[in-house]
Amino acid sequence: MDNVLTFKRGRVPLLISMPHAGLRLTPAVENGLIDEARSLPDTDWHIPRLYDFADELGASIVAAEYSRFVIDLNRPSDNKPLYAGATTGLYPETLFDGVPLFREGQEPTAAERDRYLAEIWGPYHRTIEQELSRLRDEFGYALLWDAHSIRSHVPHLFDGRLPDFNLGTFNGASCDPELAQRLESVCARFGDYTHVLNGRFKGGHITRHFGDPAHDIHAVQLELAQSTYMEEFEPFNYRPDLAEPTREVLKALLSELLAWGGNRYP
Repeated sequence: MDNVLTFKRGRVPLLISMPHAGLRLTPAVENGLIDEARSLPDTDWHIPRLYDFADELGASIVAAEYSRFVIDLNRPSDNKPLYAGATTGLYPETLFDGVPLFREGQEPTAAERDRYLAEIWGPYHRTIEQELSRLRDEFGYALLWDAHSIRSHVPHLFDGRLPDFNLGTFNGASCDPELAQRLESVCARFGDYTHVLNGRFKGGHITRHFGDPAHDIHAVQLELAQSTYMEEFEPFNYRPDLAEPTREVLKALLSELLAWGGNRYP
């Protein structure tokens, strides 16, 4: 497979990961999807556009090209569940609302999925690993921001309405606690938005696997409610009137991340 990801190297010790922004499908996946899934409803829509200011910050960026319906890059390769209760796996079998993703008997074969693991999942994770290693070698530390979004109401996955900004640090294991506290303080300055730390979304495999504060790699996941920047249902339009204020919060969060790193590792 080619073009499984896009990567741009930056000039500051920050890597932004976008594992669920991809829209490409393999023939086996595309041919087997139920009609309701063909619009790719569980995509982290418009995340590259929402974060396009990251170039100005000087961040490195890695983004998936293939849909999570092919393989979920934020799940471990052994497919062990990350959350209690309803969730999706390395090879999603259902939509977020619990409806089967594929027509009966039309799922990709085990051999095809092994190829997705080797040729899509593998390169994405190697890119993160190599870039974090480069950043730590150059700056003495590395910061990883795993950028996600989801509908604000998904009853099959969580009760009620999701807070707008959902920060995850794997209950404090993936980054320095002072950094998490400072990010919460940034969110609190923007009173029009709600936020939570380590609520329903504590960080997926990328945050949990790569976050290693004892070795100067600090990882944070942000699960952003899509109601803050887009229409949550088809045709999933980007809403600049909503997105621009939300981008100001994102800029403040990433600026604080970099400022904390510069103070912590002068």
